[in-house]
Amino acid sequence: MNNYEIKGLEKKEKASLYLDLIERIAQESYCVRLQVGALIEKDGNIISFGYNGTAKGRPNVCEIEVDGQLVSLDEVLHAESNAITKACKSPISTEGATLYCTHSCCVHCAKLIVQSGIKRFIYIESYRDSSGVDFLKACGVQVLQATNQK
Repeated sequence: MNNYEIKGLEKKEKASLYLDLIERIAQESYCVRLQVGALIEKDGNIISFGYNGTAKGRPNVCEIEVDGQLVSLDEVLHAESNAITKACKSPISTEGATLYCTHSCCVHCAKLIVQSGIKRFIYIESYRDSSGVDFLKACGVQVLQATNQK
């Protein structure tokens, strides 16, 4: 179990557990280039989780090789969007929930996070593009980065 530090968060013990869980959830992804896990928590309960991968019924192939580099297919769903769409099937609303993710989000997932009423986004690793995090902050979502205190 990792020991995470999240500045600005009160209930750190449960948050550390959720961060450990999203790292395990990410391992379920068939993506080679980057495995991402996400979990939505509300009132101390996990209401949904997801990892990046293909849509139901599609082959579990997330990337193709182009000029010697792995390139993600457009049809790959991000972990955050998978967690949010799974939550849509639940009777529990995501309004006021917290989304934990192994990586900071893209702007497309940020829009889904805002529209779903999620109020806090906690992530471990920064992605190369900060536009998603910037969008969340501009929309009033609390954004926190966890650091591993090994």
